[in-house]
Amino acid sequence: MGNLIKGTAKEANIEEADITHKGLGGEVLVVTGDYPSPLVSKPIFRMGEKLTVLAQEASWWRVRSVRTRTENYIPNTHVAKVYHGWLFEGLERQKAEALLQMPCNVPGSFMVRESTSDRGVYSLSVKHRGVQHYRICRMDNSWYYISPRLTFQCLEDMITHYSDCADGLCCTLSCPCLSGTSAEQPNTAPPVVMRRNFNWKDVDSRTFHEDADGIGMAMSYGVRNSMAAYMSLSGALDGTGQKRNNRNKKSKSLFVPSWDYDPDNV
Repeated sequence: MGNLIKGTAKEANIEEADITHKGLGGEVLVVTGDYPSPLVSKPIFRMGEKLTVLAQEASWWRVRSVRTRTENYIPNTHVAKVYHGWLFEGLERQKAEALLQMPCNVPGSFMVRESTSDRGVYSLSVKHRGVQHYRICRMDNSWYYISPRLTFQCLEDMITHYSDCADGLCCTLSCPCLSGTSAEQPNTAPPVVMRRNFNWKDVDSRTFHEDADGIGMAMSYGVRNSMAAYMSLSGALDGTGQKRNNRNKKSKSLFVPSWDYDPDNV
């Protein structure tokens, strides 16, 4: 998923994977604040520490620290669930910024966080000269976008794309929050594979409607993928699909100009 910053945390990652599989359904939590507070006593778990779930009892979790293997209880107010290594559930904006600004995170470190009040509503937070936030919008057909000109069928596709190029974001996504300088790739869905036996240069531009200024309709990343797949398949079925030299050509990325965002409205 993009180019991750390499480092020396291989052993820690192996240990983490081993412990995770022994937890409750493989659930992973991240500590969002020292617990207990240093004003009360010496913290058992530190902010940013990763935990695996051993059991859940009402509003408390029985957990094991990935780093120290310490087992203890922690309230659900001090943790956030993490999926795919980058999707954080139950994390407020201020706590997200505090986690991303920790020294272990490099520029381009990111997380997708689900709204604490509206389930299914997401934002992308990226570390770059501070922390930048982007609202992830959801279409009626359940596709996602940050820029309306670039839509994705799922969040995994969105993360894969912005890990390859910034495409209007403040920077390219480098690695999930709290993965540090890990050389191991996070456990995410594989990147979207473009069909390479289809060439957009062969398509008559008149096939698509034009607006009043004569400018062709801008198609999203996802729509281009879908149409390419359909037209490639159609060509193969009706016998008109020709095996041309462009089979070995790489798919071209859709250029989308950058846009402004409102950090106070995310």
